[in-house]
Order: sequence, then C-alpha cells, then structure tokens
Amino acid sequence: MKYYLIGIKGAGMSALALLLSDLGYEVIGYDDASEHRFTEDPLTERGIPIYSSANDAMNEDTIVVRSPAIRDEHPEMQKAFAMNLRNYEYHEMLGRLSKKFDTICIAGCHGKTTTTAMLTHIMKDVDNCNYIIGDGRGAANKESKRFILEACEYRRHFLAYEPEYVIITNIELDHTDYFKNIDDVVNAYEEFANKASKMAIICGDDPYTHSLEISKPVYFYGISDDNDIQARNIEYRNDGTSFDVFIEEEYYGHFDLPLFGKHMLLNALAAIGVCHYERLEAKEVSKSLKTFEGARRRFKETFIGNNVLIDDYAHHPTEVKVTIKAARQKYPDKQLIAIFKAHTFSRVEEFADEFASALSLADKAFVMDINYDREDPKDYPGVSAYTIIDKVEGAEYIERGMAEKLLPYDNAVLLFMSSKEIYFLQEEYMNLMKQKGFFVK
Repeated sequence: MKYYLIGIKGAGMSALALLLSDLGYEVIGYDDASEHRFTEDPLTERGIPIYSSANDAMNEDTIVVRSPAIRDEHPEMQKAFAMNLRNYEYHEMLGRLSKKFDTICIAGCHGKTTTTAMLTHIMKDVDNCNYIIGDGRGAANKESKRFILEACEYRRHFLAYEPEYVIITNIELDHTDYFKNIDDVVNAYEEFANKASKMAIICGDDPYTHSLEISKPVYFYGISDDNDIQARNIEYRNDGTSFDVFIEEEYYGHFDLPLFGKHMLLNALAAIGVCHYERLEAKEVSKSLKTFEGARRRFKETFIGNNVLIDDYAHHPTEVKVTIKAARQKYPDKQLIAIFKAHTFSRVEEFADEFASALSLADKAFVMDINYDREDPKDYPGVSAYTIIDKVEGAEYIERGMAEKLLPYDNAVLLFMSSKEIYFLQEEYMNLMKQKGFFVK
C-alpha cells in the first residue's frame, strides 16, 4: 500500500508522512518546489520523494491524502478522482489512525503544539508513544499503542478523532472565516470534549471552559485554588519557572521548567496531569521536563552580536502578547523589538485592536504585509498591515528587502512572530549583520 500526500510540506502533513513511513508504508508526496521549508529535511533524510509537477507515481494501490489547502480542482486531485482512488483529507486520515491507538488529543486556540511536544517528550523518555505534532514532527513505534495527537479546531476537524483523553488548553475566538462567534467555538469544543472515552483534562483558569457541559470525567488544571491539578509555590525566574503540583489536593511533585511565561506553566500542567492519570512517577516526569527545549518555531533563539533573535509561531493577539511577556521575563534588561506578519485578512479585520494592544507591549513594532492562502483580498477592502500599524504608536511597515531598518538596534531582542514565512526577513537581517562582522552564536 502506498500513500500519496498532496501538500506534504505542510507541518501536519509532513508529520503524518513520517509516521506512516515508520508504520512501514511507502510514502510519496507532492508540493511546490519554489521554496524550501523546514519540514523538507526530515522527509529527504527518510528518503520520501517530493514531486513538484504532475507525475505517474499513483497507481490503483495508492491512497491519496491532501492538506486542507488542496482543493478538488487541483491537478493531482483531478488525477486521483479520474483513477477512482481512495482519498482523504488530512483530518479524516488522522481520524482513522486515532481509532487504531489509545489516543490523547490536545486542542486549544493557543498552546496545543507546545503541550503536544511536551507530553511527547515525556512519554518518549519514560515510555513509548506514537505522535503527530503541529510543528512538523511525527513518528511511530510499532510496539506502542499510545498516540499523542495535536487536534485543530478549524472547521471542527477535531471531531473526526476518537480520543481516550482530551486536553483543552484554552478557548478563544479565532478562525473567524469559519466560526460565527465565540458561542460557535465553545459549542465545537464541548462536542469535542464529549468524545473522550476516558477523561477530559481542561484548563480551569480559562473563562469559557467551565461553561462546557461534559458527560465524561473532567479534571481542571491551573493556578487558581478551585483546580483539580494545581500549581503552587510558583517562581518565575530568568532561567525558567519552578513550581509544585498538587492533584486532587495531594502533593504530586516539584518541577523545574526551562521555559518562560504563565502560558508555558499551564501547558506543563496539562501534560503533567495526563502523566499522573497514566500512573507515571513524578520524579521521572520532572526529570524529563528539565530537558524539554520547546516545540519548533516556539520561542526559538539565535544570538548575533549583542542581540537575541526569537522566532515564534505567534499569530493570534493572545499569542503575541504572551510571547512578548515571556521575552520580558527572560531578558528584562534588553530592548524588545516586535516584527509581526499576520495570517489571514479575516483575523486582522476581527482583531486589529487586540493585535495593536499586544504589539504595544514591545518597545518598537514593525508590521509586514498580511499573508493569505484561503482568502481573496478583494473581500476585505481597506484591511492591510496599516490596519494594525495605525493603531500602534511609533509602529512602522517592513517587508522583505527592508531588513536594514532593524540594524540600528543593539542589545535588543528581535521577536519575529508569524505562522508563515517571516524567516526570510530574519535571514536577510542576519546576513546584513554578518557583513558587518558579527557572528552567529
């Protein structure tokens, strides 16, 4: 049996390709060859071929899986239809896989990738697991029945999954091109939580989660006193975060997390909660957490000259805000320069004020053109980078070819935040700094 993944360079799709390969299937892919993406290298190392034009790799034994961005009109899908091949969307394929394993699904508007990566890191250290993480990592161990899966709420895709455990990190309005309002989002999460066959572990500090009507066992985690899984004796330091965990009023263990910000502490509590109910020893979990370096493109640091460059996936106002706050915690004596590229016009139209408020927490803000792949700009007249820029004091426009605007800043943290290809601007800045004689550390 052969799997043909159309849009294989996407983070989720590349992770799926690696997992299917580990399970012993032949995997091939299709994607645009014009740009190299960070997901390509693991695929190439595994020997998974990536085609960039119509090819004859499909046969009657091929199962086609497509990314959410691939429409029926795509030439490769048209070929699959003509050959009457079995075909699934990404979330449908994950749904089929989730039925084969003891699946733990992690969902939430923010934090799901880091929480999935964190739980995977622990389980790999103390046990075995299969996993798909939204940062492009995926793997399978044929001896393990456990499957850790990042679950996306977009278009209610996570309702295709069949989990034992459901984790919900938070609920907030997003994907306004699909969800009507916050009530629509809450309804989707409520339906998702009720799919858990064993239990739901949910952030109790979130303003919406206690309104969920769930018929399955529910355990809330957070900092406030009414949570079942609670962090106490918290210390936020410039080398990380330390805290004690109590579960159902019983002391579980002490943890030192080499990450920054309250949001990372909450992500850790979710992962720790699953570990407790899976009967893992607190000492082993604590030992593993100390070595967790974060998910890809989540607060990833590069040092050049006196400056720190941070690459982060933040693309929602809340994520932008907590990323800037985390940088303040770690680098309180450095100037913070925010460089932001929004994804989708609908998100900017809905959250322009919130983006402006978040970016105003930095000492200086630069905003790039809006990235879009499923919207028509003509449907959003007047919405542009300046929709945000005009609301932030001192903010400026920046784009590829304009990295010299960042050169005056010294002893600074430059935060490059976007879910899309902002790293081109970061690479351009680094090349300019190298020309000035600075070295990457």
